[in-house]
Amino acid sequence: MSAAPHPHDLGADPSAPLIDLPGHSSRGRLERVLRRGEFAVTTELSPPDSADADEVRAAAEAFEGWVDGINATDGSGAHCHMSSVAVCAILTRIGYSPVLQISCRDSNRIAIQGAVLGAAALGVGNVLCLTGDGVQCGDHPEAKPVFDLDSISLLSVIRMMRDESRFLSGRRLTTPPRLFLGAAENPFAPPIDFRVPRLAKKIAAGAQFVQTQYCFDLTMFRAFMGRARDMGLDKRCFILAGVGPLASARAARWMRANVAGVHIPESIVARLEGAADQKAEGKRICVEMIQALREEPGVAGVHVMAYRQSRTVAEIVAESGVLSGRAPWRRSFVANMQPVESLEGG
Repeated sequence: MSAAPHPHDLGADPSAPLIDLPGHSSRGRLERVLRRGEFAVTTELSPPDSADADEVRAAAEAFEGWVDGINATDGSGAHCHMSSVAVCAILTRIGYSPVLQISCRDSNRIAIQGAVLGAAALGVGNVLCLTGDGVQCGDHPEAKPVFDLDSISLLSVIRMMRDESRFLSGRRLTTPPRLFLGAAENPFAPPIDFRVPRLAKKIAAGAQFVQTQYCFDLTMFRAFMGRARDMGLDKRCFILAGVGPLASARAARWMRANVAGVHIPESIVARLEGAADQKAEGKRICVEMIQALREEPGVAGVHVMAYRQSRTVAEIVAESGVLSGRAPWRRSFVANMQPVESLEGG
């Protein structure tokens, strides 16, 4: 069993006194887990089409005790939902460790820098920088896209705010944001030879962790990791492989045809098609994938994506066994005001 978490891993009160750790750029749980060398598990929460904070809390409850960080998506697929900043604020207030996603599609550099400061002031410690899907992908195709920045320039801007205490304009910040910076990468999108050099650019721009697109092809992913290791990139950032359950062969075919950047080998589709219970088989494939990725050198964790299937994420993590006796802290302990020493894992 790992050591108990630092009190501020709980993170529910951003106004509480905080203790810095040498070499850490944030005060959050996700960075602490990764820097301890433990296999991290993150997931995604799809923001509701609602103004009710209780819907966010209810969706997050199933992740309790199973994940080290929860991404709040930002207009994923160019569809409008509750904002990522709001979801992260709600999750932080009740003790979860959220990852703020920022899409460059919808906001210019002025709005983005303001949102970063606001999120940090609310206790958010992690940011994932994304260029964003085009507006033609979503339900507001008439919307005006911004793309003032892209994911690489956004990383540079936030790193400047954090490390140099200044806006992109040069104006000084009185208190810089304390943030753990992340980026996305797709090992399966052509041109394949471009993927690792692009990852290197994102790391040079400031990415400290990377979450990848869904991995359904271990051979391709291992080739990607081999090239990344050859360049020493696995030593310069934490790579979390994206995984997720497929509900059926039909769903796999639809996803392969309609979700940009998703690569699903025909062997996976055939395995699903031949199963008596395709949904159970899809979950089994995901569990096996996590277990295989756990053994791949340079993989620091997994990012489990299961749209509107919060409880399935918990089941997959439990069945995979990748926590290896380490249990992420549970919010119920915080509510019960038990001593920090009694908390498991973390």
